[in-house]
Amino acid sequence: MKWSEFNPASLLVRKRQPATALLALSLEGSTLAGVEVRRTNGSVEVKHTFCAPLSLDPLTAEPDLVGREIRKLLDAEGVRERACVLGLPAAWVLQVNVKLPELSEADLASFLDLEAERGFPTNVEGLAVAQSRYCTPGGDAWATLLGVSRQNVDRLDAVLRAAQLRPLGFGLGIAALPRHPGGGTPEGASATLFVAGEEVTLQFGCGAGVAALRIMDVAGHPAHDAAEDPLDQLARDIRISLGQLPQDLRDGLRTLSVIGRGRAAEELAAGLRSRLSALDLAIEHEVRYAAGDLALQVTPGSRITPELGLAVQYLANGKLALDFLPPKISKWQQLSARYSSQKLMVAGATAGAVAALVLLAFGIQQAQLAYWRGKWSGIKARVTEVERLNQENRKLRPWFDDSFRSLTILRRLTEAFPEDGSVSAKTVTIRELTGPQEGTTVTCSGTARSNQALIQTIDRLRTASGVKDLLRGPLQGGTPLQFTFSFRWEEKGAR
Repeated sequence: MKWSEFNPASLLVRKRQPATALLALSLEGSTLAGVEVRRTNGSVEVKHTFCAPLSLDPLTAEPDLVGREIRKLLDAEGVRERACVLGLPAAWVLQVNVKLPELSEADLASFLDLEAERGFPTNVEGLAVAQSRYCTPGGDAWATLLGVSRQNVDRLDAVLRAAQLRPLGFGLGIAALPRHPGGGTPEGASATLFVAGEEVTLQFGCGAGVAALRIMDVAGHPAHDAAEDPLDQLARDIRISLGQLPQDLRDGLRTLSVIGRGRAAEELAAGLRSRLSALDLAIEHEVRYAAGDLALQVTPGSRITPELGLAVQYLANGKLALDFLPPKISKWQQLSARYSSQKLMVAGATAGAVAALVLLAFGIQQAQLAYWRGKWSGIKARVTEVERLNQENRKLRPWFDDSFRSLTILRRLTEAFPEDGSVSAKTVTIRELTGPQEGTTVTCSGTARSNQALIQTIDRLRTASGVKDLLRGPLQGGTPLQFTFSFRWEEKGAR
């Protein structure tokens, strides 16, 4: 091997090869289902499947105890694979549906951040958010923002690691189930009903995107009439959910696929056929995978389950379509990504040159310091006397500040706001802070006609001189938007 081909970073971190074996788990209430698979020659072999109840709640019990119970379960089932993906319950997911305007990708990212702050009922910083984009048959672009509590994600990560597993991704099980869009095209609309115990999840999709999720409890549904049949309640909820979809997406639905474990799904499909006959919607109970349902071929006769769909999705693409597990990048991986072998050689030569220049600069600096120390000793007495006189003069100066700070701040705000009045301020508060956080803070609230105009105004203000640490508050209302932002004013940076 030539020295030029040698990569020192390869000694520090070994590049992870694509997974060929995987354990996929699905958490459904108090039940843990799993499948152990292996990829060979473009197909996936199902080695082992299991489904068992958990006595401990992963969200309330100690992670070490839950992990120990899962490890005991896996050992009893003979599962030895450590790398795993996990399907989260759909009931944990918060969702926000957003119609996308025609913007650049960078502006769309800012737009979706604003919509997430407005739409989610909790602080978006406490959520692990994934997005699913799709286009309806009519050509409208939409995005579904899906959020899961980051605290729940971190807790499940700790549980799986306590079970001696290596989590690769946390996905949404129902989103990995097969879809059969109308017309036989993968871009068409689809509807899937997944039955897990007494909980039923309804998913509407368009192509590979998730358009909407609805969670319904068949047994404990809050009905107006206690004697009402739970299937009648479920059929009514499905009709209401269909009515909330965009018209072109609703018109494209031809089939409702019912998927689940055991006979509950088959009985549910039979009961819904008569109750939804007026919707011109075929109800199909699907049990086993058909050709083309997944990106890779699976063992013939394999039952349709969320965990198997997630496993095939990860083995085919190296990632999950919707992943709520934040990536973990080690220090060695960061070092390996920053420096290749040639870069490391150049960096070593550069570091030697820089060290020589630093020593030379240090010698010059010491000579200059000695020269200016001599100069200072000659004028030190006169400077001390001038400072004393200045202190006396300050006692007789006016009390007011002649720096026009308030007017300067208002001028900066005026320059940042657009002249067409699309963004206007209602109140501006300037406060002088004392103590450890001494300084000047400015709070501005007002209205904006559109998100785009507000984003452009805030971007201009961030680059203005004197403006530091600009923070945007929550948005309220529709049209116009009510906004609030604040920043710290730094007098030295103002021009």
